[in-house]
Amino acid sequence: MSVSEFLRQRAVDVSVSGSYSLPRWYDCEGQLRTFACRTKRVSPFRMIVDVPVVGKVGERVTSYFQDFGEFQCTISATLKAGFLMELDMTRERRAWMSEKLTWLEKKQKDASIQDLRIDARFVPQVSHTFLTLADGSTHACFIIDVSTAGVAISCEYDPQIGTPLAVGACVGRVVRKFDNGFAVKFAEKQQRDDLIRLVVRTPMLQSA
Repeated sequence: MSVSEFLRQRAVDVSVSGSYSLPRWYDCEGQLRTFACRTKRVSPFRMIVDVPVVGKVGERVTSYFQDFGEFQCTISATLKAGFLMELDMTRERRAWMSEKLTWLEKKQKDASIQDLRIDARFVPQVSHTFLTLADGSTHACFIIDVSTAGVAISCEYDPQIGTPLAVGACVGRVVRKFDNGFAVKFAEKQQRDDLIRLVVRTPMLQSA
């Protein structure tokens, strides 16, 4: 199915964090790599996900989402920074998925369910930015979440702990690695109101 066809179908625009793996992507130890991702539009049959590494049409994907569990999927269409996945599920699980989506749709309309702490991590509306390394090279990356103190990233580039770099315009250092990415601590704590403007940068803004 094409993305345009899916956009005309009944589905829920919901942001749920998850992870995924693609065939042929391995780390230096020969282990299958996982990357972070986030849903944009979901139905009981398919979903559009925002990702750091786009697979190819026809490839099998193993994915996991905190609200949905694990899926075996097939990429049916690709986007610039994401893809459309066809979900392999039993009839019973599709029924459960439909009920879950209805509940999530109601939950996201409830403005009282928010974490308003100043230093709380949050998911920005724009998921993609660039890393700049000490040698001036850049790498596209996916923002898992961000706070005034740092940011969690998933990226094709796999840095070592201690690596200095800039996420957008925020200078920091890699302080932790996890299954589908790494954490960067900013050199200086940022103002929450300035975070997105500083962290999210496009190639045009970088080269200016």
